[in-house]
Amino acid sequence: MLLLANVGSGRTLFHSTAAPAPRFSYPATPDDVALEAAQHKFDSGNYSAAIAGLQSVASQNPSNAAVFYWLGRCYYEVRDYDKAVANGEKSVALDPKNSVYQQWLGEEYGGKADRDQSYFVARKVKKQFELAVQLDPSNIAARRDLEEFCIEAPWIVGGNADEGKAQVDAIAAIDPIEGHLARAVFDIRSLKKPDLAEAEYRQVLNAKPGKPEPYFEAASFFQKQNKLDDMNAAIDAAAQVKPNDPRLAYYRAVAIISGGSGLSRAEEYLKSYIASTPDRSDWPSHADARDWLGRLYEAEGKTGQAAEQYRAALQLEPGRKETQARLAKLEKGSR
Repeated sequence: MLLLANVGSGRTLFHSTAAPAPRFSYPATPDDVALEAAQHKFDSGNYSAAIAGLQSVASQNPSNAAVFYWLGRCYYEVRDYDKAVANGEKSVALDPKNSVYQQWLGEEYGGKADRDQSYFVARKVKKQFELAVQLDPSNIAARRDLEEFCIEAPWIVGGNADEGKAQVDAIAAIDPIEGHLARAVFDIRSLKKPDLAEAEYRQVLNAKPGKPEPYFEAASFFQKQNKLDDMNAAIDAAAQVKPNDPRLAYYRAVAIISGGSGLSRAEEYLKSYIASTPDRSDWPSHADARDWLGRLYEAEGKTGQAAEQYRAALQLEPGRKETQARLAKLEKGSR
């Protein structure tokens, strides 16, 4: 039994909004060049190579906060939360006024708290998000994380719906589109009113954001509400903004499987997504994609292949309760 609620991607305790990574200035130093190379490896999902390069830099310059920030990010992606926290703590010790570093230490504490089911660690998460917001009130990603902590976490570790609502209002004052997204999360998770959330997502779509992420958030909502025409409209709008975004394949596959027809195309989309993208915390996880492949095969009556995909999803993310239930049902039926 989890002590704390999983939200967002399902990998970690809290919603993982991708805060903009700190950049270095030019002319570049040798450390900057090495850091940039590590970031490229990180972006491609080659986390082990990024870690090796960063450790080399850290051994030569142990006072470079950015090195430890990126080490923490890499270890977070491979779910080594102890090392993620250790490096995140070093980054904020070296640069305590960096809002992004403080926010990501909160994310890393969140991963550890969820894995260890620790109230003690979870209490640290809120403090980090609050500090990130205090250092940079315009850090919307940190405000989103703080909002979702407040509405999802138990009161004993600092959950407080009123504080979550305050973050919604603050986000809306900074960026109206982000405000609608934050309010939709509050409406569905705190108020349990999907009709209000739907109105917020429709305002997001009407505002025509210039990046794909708001459309993907809306698409996920409409899928859960079984409003597949609206889901497809959101996906199409995202494609207009960024036609080559690899996440489009995942969302199109989910829409097809949810509709129950054209399943062979969905299989192609999901296999392409798994093969061509890194498994990263701020994108649909490969475990999610495996789970949807399992559902697809189950719908086609291919129970052996479905079970194989469910097992693969659980190997990546052992705590997936719905996947566990689907696999147990298949295994029971095969006896």
